[in-house]
Amino acid sequence: MSAIRIGVVGVGGMGSKHAEDIAKSTNFSLSFVCDANRERADECANRLSTRAFGDYEEALADGGAEAIIIAAPHYFHPPITIAALARGIHVLVEKPVAVHAADARKMNQAFEESRKRYPGLVYSAMFMLRTYGYWKKIRELLDGGELGRLTRTTWIITDWFRTQYYYDTGGWRATWKGEGGGVLLNQCPHNLDLYQWMVGMPSRIHGFASFGKYHDIEVEDEVTAYFEHDNGMVGHFITTTAESPGTNRLEIVGEKGKLVFEDGAITLYMNRKSMLDALRDDKIAFMKVENWKTQIPYTHHGEPGHRLLIENFGAAIRGTEPLLVPAVEGINSVTLANAILYSQFVGTSVELPLDETAYQKKLEELVRTSTYVNKTAVPSEPADMNASFHA
Repeated sequence: MSAIRIGVVGVGGMGSKHAEDIAKSTNFSLSFVCDANRERADECANRLSTRAFGDYEEALADGGAEAIIIAAPHYFHPPITIAALARGIHVLVEKPVAVHAADARKMNQAFEESRKRYPGLVYSAMFMLRTYGYWKKIRELLDGGELGRLTRTTWIITDWFRTQYYYDTGGWRATWKGEGGGVLLNQCPHNLDLYQWMVGMPSRIHGFASFGKYHDIEVEDEVTAYFEHDNGMVGHFITTTAESPGTNRLEIVGEKGKLVFEDGAITLYMNRKSMLDALRDDKIAFMKVENWKTQIPYTHHGEPGHRLLIENFGAAIRGTEPLLVPAVEGINSVTLANAILYSQFVGTSVELPLDETAYQKKLEELVRTSTYVNKTAVPSEPADMNASFHA
């Protein structure tokens, strides 16, 4: 079977890593690399023996690719995705799929329209944490009903520590115009995706965000959100890029017990009977439901996971594997991020579905009225992107 011809649009830190993974794969051939910084594109192309483009439309038209990976800055994800899908080119887009949910919806609609002409079209998103053994096991336990009716999910995810130097190495970083947000749009799309993948979307959100509280940036670097779900479950989501040592602790509580994930371990506390039954029926004033503590085993591949999703993308194109991360689901994490910020902006709870147009207008206002200037921008040095992920 011939190798799938694939191009990479955006070859900064993450995109160049994707291009390197593709160059090592026997299932793909690297048709081109593309970057608005033509010098960067030329350097990457020379290193990996492929063609370079400075314009994505030219690359899509003349690059000879059957598929592309999009790793350009966030605002470019929608136009590149829509243009590629219209040509019948398979797309794997980096997170977040878009800056605001209105654009994510347009991308989904473009995919549905393009599939009418190209039925085998594949549209995936780079949420590689879904391949991690512990998150897969937790999803399996929840889907199996181990905890029964869920009552609370709390995620303290504060180990995304970033220095001021990190923000200064890219003038587009942490700006409304360049990135469209901070920790929610850059680091936490992964966690917001996992949240909705494991326990579903809430129906109401109240968000509290601080903008440039610890860093010289104009976007959010500390967030606390409260979620209400239709089934009665409440959720808490706490994150920042300014805490070290940080915490990655997930608690999911249900009537049958409690699941805790921390330090790579899944601990399950199983109740002897439903706590909801006990609080309703038991004739004892002070008690705790008898429970057993169990460490849940799992297997994990131990790598960042991008390569695995790229290979799955190729297998899905060939029809030999189901797609692990359909990009149409990417709108959910974008919606959560948007709703948290919009709640902060309007000072009240926000109902889902979100008023996507209202949020888009607010974001456009922030871009238009921004006076922030990255005064200390420093040259970007090659970085080990794997250090950013918890494999």
